[in-house]
Amino acid sequence: MLKSFLNLFLQSHCPLCQRSTSAALCEYCARQLKNCGQKNPCASWHGEIPVFGWGIYGGPIKRAIAVMKYENQPELGRVLGQWLGEAWLLNSPHCHTPLVVVPIPLHPQKQQQRGYNQAAIIAQSFCQITKLELSLNGLSRVRETKAQFGLSMSEREKNLAQAFTVGSKFPTHRPQVPVLLIDDIYTTGATAKSAVQTFRQSGITVLGLAAVAIAIKDQQTNS
Repeated sequence: MLKSFLNLFLQSHCPLCQRSTSAALCEYCARQLKNCGQKNPCASWHGEIPVFGWGIYGGPIKRAIAVMKYENQPELGRVLGQWLGEAWLLNSPHCHTPLVVVPIPLHPQKQQQRGYNQAAIIAQSFCQITKLELSLNGLSRVRETKAQFGLSMSEREKNLAQAFTVGSKFPTHRPQVPVLLIDDIYTTGATAKSAVQTFRQSGITVLGLAAVAIAIKDQQTNS
């Protein structure tokens, strides 16, 4: 009876459906989200900025990311980061390559409003799984940008021009291994392009970007 009482006491609510659960997500929502995973996360691992994507942005994963970012549910980032890390170990051609992981940062004012950077939470969980080195402050956002939603590709790039700077640690302790960027969503690539240019201007190599979800071209969002 005591064990049953403790299990009941320890039950929380699923952040996506409010069902009682002792895990971060109920079994139903976890199953729905896992169905969003790509069979080949390396499908976009090519071009100027290779992208490793755990899932396709839409449906349950779109809602989960929105809840994580806008409804104060950072624990969802830990789950998604774990799944991204597991997919990296199973599918990445670079799973044994030494890397330093750097999350895409928020502007300090925006992070203060939200209370956390979802990309940093994802990156922490990702590194716990992959055992890769994490540099939470490897990149800094020095210019607050307007929402990317509704902007053309050229407008997005202009919006993000000089938005980042290399973190205070890297200029004096340049990483000897490539950087792997981490973000929640990859859309047009404007954010990643700006981040990569910032690193490359400082002589730092970027291997690519790993994201929880990749948006298809006709489903643009505000990342």
